[in-house]
Amino acid sequence: MSDTHSESALHTAYVRKEMLPERDPPASQKGAVLWMRENLFSSIPNAIMTVVSLYVIYYILAGIGPWMIGGIWDAESLTECRAIRDELYGHGREVACWAVITDRWHQLLFGFYPQDLYWRPILTLVLFGVAVAPVLFENAPRPLLIVTALFPFVAYFLLWGGSVWGPAAVAVGFILAWAILTYTQDILGSLAATLAAIVVPLLYWLYLVGPVAGWLHGLAPIGIEAVGSDEIGGFLLALVIGGTGIILSLPIGILLALGRQSDLFIINKCSVIFIEVIRGVPLIVWLFTASLLLNYFLPPGTNFDLMLRVIIMVTLFASAYIAEVVRGGLAALPRGQYEGADSLGLNYWQSMQLIVLPQALKISIPGIVSTFIGLFKDTTLVVFVGLSDPIGFSNLIRATSEWNGIYWELFIFIGICFWIFCFSMSRYSQWLERKLNTGHR
Repeated sequence: MSDTHSESALHTAYVRKEMLPERDPPASQKGAVLWMRENLFSSIPNAIMTVVSLYVIYYILAGIGPWMIGGIWDAESLTECRAIRDELYGHGREVACWAVITDRWHQLLFGFYPQDLYWRPILTLVLFGVAVAPVLFENAPRPLLIVTALFPFVAYFLLWGGSVWGPAAVAVGFILAWAILTYTQDILGSLAATLAAIVVPLLYWLYLVGPVAGWLHGLAPIGIEAVGSDEIGGFLLALVIGGTGIILSLPIGILLALGRQSDLFIINKCSVIFIEVIRGVPLIVWLFTASLLLNYFLPPGTNFDLMLRVIIMVTLFASAYIAEVVRGGLAALPRGQYEGADSLGLNYWQSMQLIVLPQALKISIPGIVSTFIGLFKDTTLVVFVGLSDPIGFSNLIRATSEWNGIYWELFIFIGICFWIFCFSMSRYSQWLERKLNTGHR
């Protein structure tokens, strides 16, 4: 009997010869259930926090949900809105009066900009999207860089109007800087040519732009209806100040960061003094400086627009912070990267352009975008120097007899608009970080 059992055991297969059919994982190990187990109920403390958080969210939504969803959208005043509320829901029911948004949205977005000219800021916004496309996305058509180069002057002409020769004369200053930097380096040297490319255009812009533009306009009076800066307000003002500050502060901040690391004593100390002085004073103080004191440093008789003064000050303020962010990226690079650039025989600007700055800027992306988001939100401070940003226009709307007493609806709308812009910048920075991720730390 034992021999028979041993013989049968020898012929028993312990390795399966056929594959088992595929089966779905258990319900607890896939999909939403798995995500909830790993993220919401992974432990007893996490489960308690999840339940408490869900209760708090429910309590808040239960309080503001009926107020927001049951709002009034069609009324011409707060009094009419309350009358409609009493008729629909009964006296004393708290509901949102969204009619203030439908009645005054154009002022929140465009300020006092003439309504028949709304096509100009809308066209400017469309052109802005076209201009930044080749900068933000590498698969965008390269010929769009022509639009990128021309956009600042076209945008100024569209928004402010007036003579076409004003922005054209300003553009000549940039051409002059490029010509000096390109054709005088062999004669003056790299440093002297760079300084000349900065100083000469500045003198041209301060003293010659006005006469040149006036002379050209006398020869060929070409232009469109002028719009004053006091008519630009709302989110249009925030986009103009914030967008200009973001675009200009990045290159200026990079130059300041390089200047702070320079071995040349004058450039190094001037960069350090500029950065520390700007960062050591609140933005609101610099805005008052732009509003009250900047004219004292300009040539006599110069009428410098308040919005342009604020844009310059906001740009310089953001540049100082960008410089420190970029300096952190430069300091994070191993010394071998600089030595490798030297071993390849590259000069200073070639090594910065091809090796050092691409890596430093990649490291600095989170800090740079954080600074940009903070700058865009800080545009609300211009209300203190007499410019009507969205917050300022909400105060003007609430001061009218029709909407005196309205409050939360305006600020919720403004907050949502700011959130859309800031969240978009944040998501783009995360996408760019993932795209540039090479797997090295």
